[in-house]
Amino acid sequence: MIKSSILLLAIPFLICFVAVADDGNNQALEAKPSVFVGTAPGCAPFPPGSDIVTAAWLAGLGLPDDGSSNLTPSTPPNRDPHFGLLLSKNGSTADCSAAQATITGAKGAVVTELGFDYRNGGHCGAGAPRFNVTTHDNVTHFFGCAGGTPAPAPQDPVEWTRVRFTPAQGFPPVTPGETIQSIGIVYDEGTDTPSVQDPNGIGLAVLDNIDVNGKLITRGPNDRMENNDNGNNQ
Repeated sequence: MIKSSILLLAIPFLICFVAVADDGNNQALEAKPSVFVGTAPGCAPFPPGSDIVTAAWLAGLGLPDDGSSNLTPSTPPNRDPHFGLLLSKNGSTADCSAAQATITGAKGAVVTELGFDYRNGGHCGAGAPRFNVTTHDNVTHFFGCAGGTPAPAPQDPVEWTRVRFTPAQGFPPVTPGETIQSIGIVYDEGTDTPSVQDPNGIGLAVLDNIDVNGKLITRGPNDRMENNDNGNNQ
Protein backbone atom coordinates (compact mmCIF):
# COMPACT_ATOMS: atom_id res chain seq x y z
CA MET A 1 0.00 0.00 0.00
CA ILE A 2 1.29 3.45 -0.88
CA LYS A 3 1.98 5.62 2.10
CA SER A 4 -0.41 8.48 2.78
CA SER A 5 2.39 11.03 2.49
CA ILE A 6 3.16 9.81 -1.02
CA LEU A 7 -0.50 10.09 -1.98
CA LEU A 8 -0.55 13.67 -0.82
CA LEU A 9 2.57 14.47 -2.78
CA ALA A 10 1.09 12.77 -5.84
CA ILE A 11 -1.80 15.23 -6.18
CA PRO A 12 0.04 17.88 -8.25
CA PHE A 13 1.63 15.20 -10.41
CA LEU A 14 -1.75 13.71 -11.21
CA ILE A 15 -2.88 17.08 -12.47
CA CYS A 16 0.18 17.15 -14.70
CA PHE A 17 -0.63 13.72 -16.13
CA VAL A 18 -4.25 14.61 -16.86
CA ALA A 19 -3.00 17.66 -18.76
CA VAL A 20 -0.87 15.47 -21.04
CA ALA A 21 -3.35 12.61 -21.46
CA ASP A 22 -2.80 10.05 -24.19
CA ASP A 23 -3.55 11.48 -27.63
CA GLY A 24 -5.31 8.55 -29.26
CA ASN A 25 -5.84 4.84 -29.67
CA ASN A 26 -3.86 2.27 -31.64
CA GLN A 27 -0.58 4.16 -31.57
CA ALA A 28 2.84 2.68 -30.87
CA LEU A 29 3.56 2.79 -27.16
CA GLU A 30 5.99 5.49 -26.07
CA ALA A 31 7.29 6.66 -22.68
CA LYS A 32 8.11 10.36 -22.88
CA PRO A 33 10.31 11.58 -19.98
CA SER A 34 9.78 14.94 -18.32
CA VAL A 35 10.10 16.62 -14.94
CA PHE A 36 7.58 18.34 -12.70
CA VAL A 37 8.67 21.22 -10.46
CA GLY A 38 5.66 22.59 -8.67
CA THR A 39 4.83 26.23 -8.06
CA ALA A 40 3.30 27.68 -4.90
CA PRO A 41 -0.40 27.47 -5.91
CA GLY A 42 -0.16 23.91 -7.14
CA CYS A 43 1.91 22.57 -4.25
CA ALA A 44 0.04 24.00 -1.23
CA PRO A 45 0.20 23.10 1.61
CA PHE A 46 3.73 22.05 0.64
CA PRO A 47 6.33 24.64 -0.42
CA PRO A 48 7.19 25.05 -4.14
CA GLY A 49 9.42 22.44 -5.73
CA SER A 50 13.13 22.64 -6.48
CA ASP A 51 15.24 21.81 -9.53
CA ILE A 52 16.36 18.47 -8.10
CA VAL A 53 14.75 16.07 -10.59
CA THR A 54 15.76 14.61 -13.93
CA ALA A 55 14.26 12.10 -16.34
CA ALA A 56 15.86 10.80 -19.54
CA TRP A 57 16.37 7.76 -21.73
CA LEU A 58 20.15 7.27 -21.86
CA ALA A 59 22.21 4.92 -24.02
CA GLY A 60 24.33 2.41 -22.14
CA LEU A 61 22.22 2.64 -18.98
CA GLY A 62 19.74 -0.15 -19.62
CA LEU A 63 19.38 -3.66 -20.97
CA PRO A 64 19.97 -4.58 -24.64
CA ASP A 65 17.01 -3.23 -26.58
CA ASP A 66 16.96 -6.25 -28.90
CA GLY A 67 16.05 -8.59 -26.02
CA SER A 68 19.44 -10.31 -25.90
CA SER A 69 21.42 -11.15 -22.78
CA ASN A 70 23.21 -8.42 -20.87
CA LEU A 71 26.02 -10.76 -19.80
CA THR A 72 29.49 -9.41 -20.50
CA PRO A 73 31.94 -9.89 -22.02
CA SER A 74 29.95 -10.93 -25.07
CA THR A 75 31.21 -12.49 -28.28
CA PRO A 76 30.83 -10.75 -30.61
CA PRO A 77 30.56 -7.49 -28.62
CA ASN A 78 26.97 -6.36 -28.15
CA ARG A 79 26.66 -3.06 -30.04
CA ASP A 80 22.99 -2.59 -29.13
CA PRO A 81 22.65 0.89 -27.51
CA HIS A 82 21.16 -0.43 -24.21
CA PHE A 83 18.78 2.47 -23.55
CA GLY A 84 17.50 2.81 -19.99
CA LEU A 85 15.14 5.32 -18.35
CA LEU A 86 16.80 7.32 -15.58
CA LEU A 87 14.46 8.83 -12.96
CA SER A 88 16.13 10.80 -10.19
CA LYS A 89 15.10 13.04 -7.30
CA ASN A 90 18.14 14.47 -5.56
CA GLY A 91 16.55 15.79 -2.37
CA SER A 92 13.69 15.46 0.09
CA THR A 93 10.54 13.48 -0.66
CA ALA A 94 8.49 16.44 0.61
CA ASP A 95 9.92 18.67 -2.13
CA CYS A 96 7.11 19.31 -4.62
CA SER A 97 8.89 17.84 -7.64
CA ALA A 98 9.04 14.60 -9.58
CA ALA A 99 10.77 12.81 -12.43
CA GLN A 100 8.25 11.15 -14.69
CA ALA A 101 7.41 9.58 -18.03
CA THR A 102 4.09 9.97 -19.81
CA ILE A 103 3.02 6.83 -21.68
CA THR A 104 1.15 7.36 -24.92
CA GLY A 105 -0.49 4.84 -27.21
CA ALA A 106 -2.47 3.03 -24.48
CA LYS A 107 -5.64 5.12 -24.27
CA GLY A 108 -8.77 2.99 -24.46
CA ALA A 109 -6.98 -0.29 -23.72
CA VAL A 110 -8.33 -2.57 -21.00
CA VAL A 111 -5.87 -2.78 -18.10
CA THR A 112 -4.50 -6.33 -17.94
CA GLU A 113 -0.82 -6.07 -16.95
CA LEU A 114 1.75 -3.43 -16.05
CA GLY A 115 5.41 -3.60 -15.13
CA PHE A 116 9.05 -2.77 -15.75
CA ASP A 117 12.57 -4.03 -15.12
CA TYR A 118 14.67 -2.06 -12.65
CA ARG A 119 18.39 -2.08 -12.05
CA ASN A 120 19.29 -3.59 -8.68
CA GLY A 121 20.73 -1.13 -6.18
CA GLY A 122 18.34 1.60 -7.30
CA HIS A 123 15.17 2.59 -5.52
CA CYS A 124 12.07 0.39 -5.43
CA GLY A 125 9.74 1.85 -2.81
CA ALA A 126 6.09 1.71 -1.87
CA GLY A 127 5.43 4.95 -3.71
CA ALA A 128 8.12 5.20 -6.38
CA PRO A 129 8.74 4.45 -9.08
CA ARG A 130 5.04 3.89 -9.64
CA PHE A 131 2.46 3.79 -12.39
CA ASN A 132 -0.30 6.39 -12.12
CA VAL A 133 -3.23 5.08 -14.16
CA THR A 134 -6.43 7.07 -14.58
CA THR A 135 -9.23 4.89 -15.94
CA HIS A 136 -12.30 6.04 -17.82
CA ASP A 137 -14.38 5.91 -14.64
CA ASN A 138 -12.18 8.88 -13.55
CA VAL A 139 -10.46 6.90 -10.79
CA THR A 140 -6.67 7.17 -10.46
CA HIS A 141 -4.87 3.99 -9.47
CA PHE A 142 -1.34 3.76 -8.04
CA PHE A 143 1.01 0.82 -8.66
CA GLY A 144 4.09 1.30 -6.46
CA CYS A 145 7.23 -0.70 -7.25
CA ALA A 146 7.37 -2.52 -3.89
CA GLY A 147 3.74 -3.60 -4.25
CA GLY A 148 4.29 -5.60 -7.42
CA THR A 149 5.42 -9.19 -7.94
CA PRO A 150 9.23 -9.35 -8.40
CA ALA A 151 11.31 -11.90 -10.28
CA PRO A 152 14.83 -11.96 -11.79
CA ALA A 153 14.83 -10.04 -15.08
CA PRO A 154 15.38 -12.51 -17.96
CA GLN A 155 18.08 -10.47 -19.70
CA ASP A 156 20.19 -10.08 -16.55
CA PRO A 157 18.80 -12.06 -13.60
CA VAL A 158 21.63 -11.09 -11.23
CA GLU A 159 21.72 -7.32 -11.71
CA TRP A 160 18.11 -6.55 -12.71
CA THR A 161 14.66 -7.32 -11.28
CA ARG A 162 11.39 -7.61 -13.20
CA VAL A 163 8.21 -6.33 -11.48
CA ARG A 164 4.72 -7.13 -12.70
CA PHE A 165 1.34 -5.79 -11.55
CA THR A 166 -2.13 -7.21 -12.06
CA PRO A 167 -5.11 -4.82 -12.03
CA ALA A 168 -5.97 -6.09 -8.54
CA GLN A 169 -2.59 -4.85 -7.22
CA GLY A 170 -3.47 -1.20 -7.85
CA PHE A 171 -4.41 1.19 -5.06
CA PRO A 172 -7.34 1.15 -5.39
CA PRO A 173 -7.67 -1.99 -7.53
CA VAL A 174 -8.75 -1.49 -11.13
CA THR A 175 -12.31 -2.63 -11.84
CA PRO A 176 -12.21 -5.61 -14.24
CA GLY A 177 -12.64 -4.48 -17.85
CA GLU A 178 -11.92 -0.82 -17.10
CA THR A 179 -9.95 1.05 -19.78
CA ILE A 180 -7.06 3.50 -19.66
CA GLN A 181 -7.70 7.22 -19.90
CA SER A 182 -4.11 8.27 -19.11
CA ILE A 183 -1.03 6.52 -17.78
CA GLY A 184 2.46 7.45 -16.68
CA ILE A 185 5.35 6.58 -14.37
CA VAL A 186 6.19 8.91 -11.46
CA TYR A 187 9.33 9.06 -9.32
CA ASP A 188 8.91 11.39 -6.33
CA GLU A 189 10.54 9.61 -3.38
CA GLY A 190 13.75 11.40 -2.46
CA THR A 191 17.03 10.64 -0.73
CA ASP A 192 15.35 10.59 2.69
CA THR A 193 13.21 7.56 1.78
CA PRO A 194 15.08 4.24 1.81
CA SER A 195 13.75 0.94 0.48
CA VAL A 196 14.81 -2.68 0.81
CA GLN A 197 16.74 -2.42 -2.45
CA ASP A 198 17.95 1.09 -1.59
CA PRO A 199 18.81 1.19 2.15
CA ASN A 200 20.82 4.41 1.81
CA GLY A 201 18.14 6.33 -0.07
CA ILE A 202 20.03 7.21 -3.26
CA GLY A 203 16.95 8.83 -4.77
CA LEU A 204 17.08 7.33 -8.26
CA ALA A 205 15.94 4.36 -10.32
CA VAL A 206 16.89 3.00 -13.74
CA LEU A 207 14.02 1.32 -15.58
CA ASP A 208 13.75 -0.62 -18.81
CA ASN A 209 11.27 -2.88 -20.63
CA ILE A 210 8.25 -0.86 -19.50
CA ASP A 211 5.31 -3.22 -19.85
CA VAL A 212 1.78 -2.13 -20.75
CA ASN A 213 -0.47 -5.13 -21.35
CA GLY A 214 2.44 -7.33 -22.39
CA LYS A 215 3.95 -4.85 -24.85
CA LEU A 216 7.40 -3.50 -23.98
CA ILE A 217 8.85 -0.02 -24.29
CA THR A 218 12.64 -0.30 -24.48
CA ARG A 219 13.72 3.15 -25.74
CA GLY A 220 12.68 6.76 -25.78
CA PRO A 221 10.39 8.23 -28.45
CA ASN A 222 13.26 9.95 -30.25
CA ASP A 223 15.48 6.88 -30.51
CA ARG A 224 14.00 5.51 -33.76
CA MET A 225 12.70 2.34 -32.16
CA GLU A 226 9.16 0.99 -32.01
CA ASN A 227 9.64 -2.24 -30.08
CA ASN A 228 6.18 -3.35 -29.00
CA ASP A 229 6.22 -7.08 -29.55
CA ASN A 230 5.32 -9.42 -26.74
CA GLY A 231 8.56 -10.17 -24.94
CA ASN A 232 11.31 -9.85 -27.53
CA ASN A 233 12.46 -13.42 -26.94
CA GLN A 234 13.02 -12.74 -23.27
